[in-house]
Amino acid sequence: MMKVSVIGLGYLGVTHAVAMAKLGHQVLGIEPDATRLEALEQGILPFHEPDLGEGLKEVIASGLLTFSANHSKESCAIELHFICVGTPQLAVSQAADTSYVEAAAKELAPWLSETAVVAGKSTVPVGTAQKLKDSMSAVSGFEVHLVWNPEFLREGTALEDSLKPDRIVIGSWSQHGFDVMRKVYRPIIEIGTPFLEMDVPTAELVKVAANSFLATKISFINAMAEVAEVSGADAVALAKAIGYDERIGNQFLRTGMGFGGGCLPKDIRGFVARAQELGVGSAVDFLKNVDSINIRRRDKVVELALSELGELGNKNITMLGVSFKPDSDDLRDSPALEIAQRLQALGAKVTVHDPVSLEALVTRSPELGQEQDLLEACANADLLILGTEWKEYKDVDPQKIAELVATKTVIDGRNVLNVAKWQSAGFKVIALGRNIHNG
Repeated sequence: MMKVSVIGLGYLGVTHAVAMAKLGHQVLGIEPDATRLEALEQGILPFHEPDLGEGLKEVIASGLLTFSANHSKESCAIELHFICVGTPQLAVSQAADTSYVEAAAKELAPWLSETAVVAGKSTVPVGTAQKLKDSMSAVSGFEVHLVWNPEFLREGTALEDSLKPDRIVIGSWSQHGFDVMRKVYRPIIEIGTPFLEMDVPTAELVKVAANSFLATKISFINAMAEVAEVSGADAVALAKAIGYDERIGNQFLRTGMGFGGGCLPKDIRGFVARAQELGVGSAVDFLKNVDSINIRRRDKVVELALSELGELGNKNITMLGVSFKPDSDDLRDSPALEIAQRLQALGAKVTVHDPVSLEALVTRSPELGQEQDLLEACANADLLILGTEWKEYKDVDPQKIAELVATKTVIDGRNVLNVAKWQSAGFKVIALGRNIHNG
């Protein structure tokens, strides 16, 4: 067992704190937000994430996870500190805002022992770690052992991803840093997880490079969807065919309204901004096109709605799912939410159904209608749009919905509906990247 701290108890921090405690370590979670801290102390998650709530209550009950609003003498005895604060996009540019990471490092520095290791897990521009190391060492009076340990969580499977990751990436300037990280992750390494040691700048780049590749893959197939839509081809069949090539693979080759969330969009934009600062912006210029293709898919859904309904005034549109992905209530840069907002602004009355995100939607977009009952949400709809691929929507009986809607038209924004089943219930099915014959 090691004594560790997790600084910043947002989505990443809470997940990592619970994972570390489940591995048997004594964890101190540090969170200055009093409201969030109080909720966590009671075992209440401030967001939706499958299995994490139960894990949180379990490690609190075991005594392996405790909380504090700030550092104290207890921090002096901690062997390993994880910095897990956010790096949102700056309001004035597309660059990442590292002020929260810098503040967390500054507040931690006076409490460090000479053998303690600080592990950054936040997604940062390459070169950030060196600046943090220098500033922390200046405050502490000795050379701080800083390592970079990027996270690779997927919302919806975050705890499992933490306990059974594809790989553990560590960038360090010292062997001591590598040794301490091997120690804390020993139970995960022992089940066969690759432990990758590298220099710090490379470790900083791994996360943004991985996200840039995934975003590129999604936008690639959506670019093919644009070609398919005007040529009579089927981008879903195309994706299946090229996915059999082992060099390509079928993951992230689903056509639809594009990616969103708190990572991929901001990470690729931040990567472009950092590359420009380094004088190699042309090397990642293609990511601007990746971003542009992604946004065009949202435009396409709005265009399809206008094509079907004409003037949107007094038209009822039901958005099925508004989170950026299923098993999450995260509305950050959600394609479905942006589309709903735009259609509402064009005069439509938009009603949103989502299994878990309606509470968050009240604060984010109170102008949108909300309905907790799926069938009630569809009543009198002139158009249905599937915005998030929740299992509930894939499994629903379309015949029941057909009896309630005003017009039997559905835009499948995620290409997950059983087209034949919906058509047999009388629906006209429109899917991105597909030329579906609606008899």
